[in-house]
Amino acid sequence: MTKVPPKQQDDPNTTGHSWDGIEEFDNPMPRWWLWTFYACMVWGLGYSIAYPAWPLVSSATAGLLGYSTRAEVAVEIAAVEQNNAGINAELAAAELTEISANADLNGYAVSAGAAVFRTWCTQCHGSGAAGFAGYPNLLDDDWLWGGDIESIHTTIAHGIRNEDDPDARYSQMPAFDGILEPEEIAQVVNHVMSLSGRAADPALAAPGAEIFADNCAACHGENGLGGREVGAPNLADAIWLYGGDAETLTETVTYSRYGVMPPWTQRLSEAQVRAVALYVHQLGGGE
Repeated sequence: MTKVPPKQQDDPNTTGHSWDGIEEFDNPMPRWWLWTFYACMVWGLGYSIAYPAWPLVSSATAGLLGYSTRAEVAVEIAAVEQNNAGINAELAAAELTEISANADLNGYAVSAGAAVFRTWCTQCHGSGAAGFAGYPNLLDDDWLWGGDIESIHTTIAHGIRNEDDPDARYSQMPAFDGILEPEEIAQVVNHVMSLSGRAADPALAAPGAEIFADNCAACHGENGLGGREVGAPNLADAIWLYGGDAETLTETVTYSRYGVMPPWTQRLSEAQVRAVALYVHQLGGGE
């Protein structure tokens, strides 16, 4: 049994709580702590009245002072846009192919394009523009629709296979499920693998060449080198958007692929579209 120490004459009252014979003194809070606590309460009440504080259904209480950090940022953005209005107008009016010859304009465009890219493009293409499965690598020289500055600008401006811009790049690979038998799909997959030097089954690749000629060559070319006029990828190199192994190619041929890119002219100014096009073009893969 725990021995409880005797209570001293000058000990304060206890709270009445006891844990294994240990009691808790009911000491008053220090005065300085209480006054600090009360001051914080008054300050918090005043702050919630003067400044935006309490969330509502679609906004928050505005506060008597009408202060807004968003408004401050908007003012700063407007000031920057005003300061850059001249050079942005010059960028929007210049010939795309001649901008790189103007060192000052090109330097501004690449810097501004890097900011636009980090804000809007990294989610799909990665912070280093190396892409992911299904999202193109912008650092190599393999371009579905062309890698010169004008082609890149068109792709960014109008997007790919979207329903928002009538000038969007558009191509559609059919799903061959139901068109070809599973054995025929296996044959054409092995033929495609052989085009890029991958290990393939010769017994399947040989009949696959005829199936390819009848069903795929119209877009990808007789030798599988692709066609930029229809956005058909080159199947004879080692660069694959979704993967070049047998399993991935079988899925691609069977069910097709249908990547979509939004048109950026609806969100960005012409100067911003040109800036990010120039930034992408100079990353190393631009033609």
